[in-house]
Amino acid sequence: MNILNHYWPINMINTITKTDMRHNSTGSTVNIDCLNKKYKALSPYERIKEVYNDFDKILLTSSFGTSAVFQLHLFYNQNIRQKIHFINTTYHFRETLNYKKELIDLFKLDVEDILPDEDWNELSGNSKLWKTNPDQCCSINKVEPFEKVKANYNLWISGLMRWQSNHREKLDIFEQRNGIVKFYPILDVSESEVREYIKKFNLPAHPLKLMGYESVGCTHCTKRGKKRKGRWTTTIKTECGLHL
Repeated sequence: MNILNHYWPINMINTITKTDMRHNSTGSTVNIDCLNKKYKALSPYERIKEVYNDFDKILLTSSFGTSAVFQLHLFYNQNIRQKIHFINTTYHFRETLNYKKELIDLFKLDVEDILPDEDWNELSGNSKLWKTNPDQCCSINKVEPFEKVKANYNLWISGLMRWQSNHREKLDIFEQRNGIVKFYPILDVSESEVREYIKKFNLPAHPLKLMGYESVGCTHCTKRGKKRKGRWTTTIKTECGLHL
């Protein structure tokens, strides 16, 4: 797939109807296999447009990381004004928060921060929990606050891509995990296609990307590195827990 050739929608005939798969507040069942078959044939642009016909109660998250601008621009280009949830651990790089503000202004984004419990967050900071138990630190500051928000939605849109890690390489466009359907519309876009797209539309880069950080999380657990190799470098940990 060449994202530069397919970012505009095209007419496609599909034998799977919306009523076969629509997941709504009445609790209808989702057929993950049918969804993956249908959406595999679509471009990322078309997938994003179509998912609003197949689902309601849609949750969109962004880390405002080094590749986030790509997916955000796909929404912006279609005039989809979906609220974006940002998991604010309170430990983000200043550069990430400034970049977030830049993209909010550029794309007129509606962003809501998800914050951890204040007492537990303070405890994790005072004890430097990321040094002794990074999994628990991520759970307190990312996973647990997000779980409370996630419970209100039927579908979660996330910008994971297969080239980012071994775990993500095994994912499909849709999966059902931990009580919610997850949708990765840009999963099969290559690293070079993302780079070309950003260049074509002259989109701003994350400041730390220019300094050798290819993946950016919290300050304590992020170093310069290729793909996600700069994350949790002193442990075997590769994911914060949101996508496991």
